[in-house]
Amino acid sequence: MRTINLIVIHCSATKETSAYTVEDLKRDHLSRGFNEIGYHFYIRRNGIIEVCRAISKPGAHVIGYNAHSIAICYEGGLDSSGKPKDTRTGPQKASMQELVTTLKAKYKITRICGHRDLSPDLNGNSTVEPSEWIKACPCFDVSSDPSLRL
Repeated sequence: MRTINLIVIHCSATKETSAYTVEDLKRDHLSRGFNEIGYHFYIRRNGIIEVCRAISKPGAHVIGYNAHSIAICYEGGLDSSGKPKDTRTGPQKASMQELVTTLKAKYKITRICGHRDLSPDLNGNSTVEPSEWIKACPCFDVSSDPSLRL
């Protein structure tokens, strides 16, 4: 088994007004050249958690962090006009909290963060600021969500 110490939260970067199924996610990841979905888990708007990749396999979600992380993606992340927004539903938040709690109990997790938080610190001040984000994903501040803290 690989060493796992990081949970990375992602969004599907899809509008809150559009459904994006696990089949859509798989189609899009395969079209990008992946051999399967890059995330370990996918949380639908109704709170259903889809298992997408075995935890024993490194994900394909953040270059440089895949070997020791678990990837959780939730459906949504954009408002109806396509702008970043925390679109998580109540059921999604509850499922995300439950999943993170379970993973923390099973693995030696030392950090939980959003994809954007792993962007390079371009100005070298030890803080990844919004102007440095490669993307807004997961469209909310993971560190400010008390249910996702260590």
